[in-house]
Amino acid sequence: MKTLMASDEINALIARCLAGEQTAFAALYDEFAPGVYRLCYSLLLNHHDAEDVAQETFVYAFKNLRRFDARLSAFKTWLYTIAICRCRNLYRRNRPSLIDLSQVVQNGLPAPRSETPEAAYARSSAKEALKESLAALTPRLREAVVLRYGHGLTYREIAEIMDCPPKTAESRVRLAHEALRGSLEQVGQGLLEELLSF
Repeated sequence: MKTLMASDEINALIARCLAGEQTAFAALYDEFAPGVYRLCYSLLLNHHDAEDVAQETFVYAFKNLRRFDARLSAFKTWLYTIAICRCRNLYRRNRPSLIDLSQVVQNGLPAPRSETPEAAYARSSAKEALKESLAALTPRLREAVVLRYGHGLTYREIAEIMDCPPKTAESRVRLAHEALRGSLEQVGQGLLEELLSF
């Protein structure tokens, strides 16, 4: 499993980018691209849109790298803020979203070899129910719950990215969690935490 870079390593990479070193841009992209794509996909629910928005995010970030201030936020927070803004721009265009959450709910855990067809069917049904429930959330609630459960961010980090007070971020996560729990009750109480740990 890949280990994350420390903030001083990231800041050193940024300094090298600002000096025009192309390999530093590539290293910064490699470090953050998977998380940015996953965030975009979790919010937009469409592979093509997520790829486009992730690329737009990096183009904007790299063009405006001089504006990043490590004293104000972590680079990841700054980058996720840009990505969320780009996702919101897409929401505003009212484009119909093609719901394909299969990648969002993949938790990476292989099914046990002894899993029965009934257990496999129940798991598949639970994933379908989660797809429908996530798609039914408002964009702000989906953003909050994805940042919390999908990316493991703190309420303070979520608040910074979503430009709201930490208590509002916490409230949005709670409301999303309650909505998901309510809509998933028929497939079992314990599946929400398991399936959201993608």
